[in-house]
Parts: sequence; C-alpha cells; structure tokens
Amino acid sequence: MPLYMDVHTLGDAVSMEDVAKAHAADLQLQDEHDVKYLRYWVDEPGGKIFCLVDAPDAEAANTVHREAHGLVADEIHLVKEGA
Repeated sequence: MPLYMDVHTLGDAVSMEDVAKAHAADLQLQDEHDVKYLRYWVDEPGGKIFCLVDAPDAEAANTVHREAHGLVADEIHLVKEGA
C-alpha cells in the first residue's frame, strides 16, 4: 500500500496531548477506510503536525481525519521509506 506523509499547519501552538487525542480518534476510524496511521510528530510551538500513514490514496487518509476530528491535512506527500 502507498505510504504518505501529511502535514497540518494550524497557525497556533498545539499541545502533544491534543494531538494524541486526535490520533486516537483516527485509529478508531481508520479500518473503515483501509487506512493505517503509523506515527506522528508534533512541532508544538510552531503548530505543525506530521502524520505517516499507509493508505490506498491520499483522499482516504484525509477522509479519516475529516470524519475523526475535522483537522484535514494542508499537504499530503507520497513518500518512500529509506533505511
């Protein structure tokens, strides 16, 4: 399955706790869309969130975010994992 890195730019600072809650909501819905959220990273003061996800396409990944909490990605990049 393709691997994507999505980027959320919130504009304001974000807490790791709030992102963890949103990620948990993603995990509750991901199976409905054949998506698997793998990891995430947070730039708390910069208000940026980065999510690594296995998904059939970028829209499926964003659909999970939309349905889980409404925070859709501003950018989604098809990526390949290196060693």
